[in-house]
Amino acid sequence: MDRTDGTSRPRLRAAAAALAALLLWGCPPQTPELQPPPPPEAAAPPPADTAIQTPGPMRLAHAAIGPVDRVLVDKSDRRLYLMRGGEILAWAPVSLGREPEGPKTRQGDNRTPEGDYVLDWRNPRSSFYRSIHISYPNEDDLARAFAAGVDPGGGIFIHGTHDPVLLGRDWTTGCIAISNDDMDLIWVLAPDGTPITIRP
Repeated sequence: MDRTDGTSRPRLRAAAAALAALLLWGCPPQTPELQPPPPPEAAAPPPADTAIQTPGPMRLAHAAIGPVDRVLVDKSDRRLYLMRGGEILAWAPVSLGREPEGPKTRQGDNRTPEGDYVLDWRNPRSSFYRSIHISYPNEDDLARAFAAGVDPGGGIFIHGTHDPVLLGRDWTTGCIAISNDDMDLIWVLAPDGTPITIRP
């Protein structure tokens, strides 16, 4: 009796089964330790109508930086300006409320106010890094809300962010969001009592 025939049949059957599996399923899976890490997922770009400039350290427009006497926010440019004596000292890109067009008129409209206000108090332990309160609603806001029979809302701040992915798009419920680096500078340069103008 030929022993080679007896021992080769199981091997042939095993080889045939492996070949069938290979043809059916493709390449065998790699062991986990040999698998390359998946490429990082790119963040989805913001919608075209809410895209703003990529935030970063405060852009300096003047050599002498010190306490400012006014903050100006231009909603259409998505910029916050630090000013003294009518001169721009520095600026930073900002994010606005999820409904950036038009002034805030009522609670829950997700709009950023427009008008003249004051930076009146601050929170160093904000959920959004640091925050400085804006004195919305002012008298004009209150009068409009009363005439419309609605709650004008409140709780509007300049603040940092808990998630850098949010920078570069309008995402707040009406606040003005900036990078944490820029928040640190505004925290020092704009003391309580500084007027702030928010224009369309």
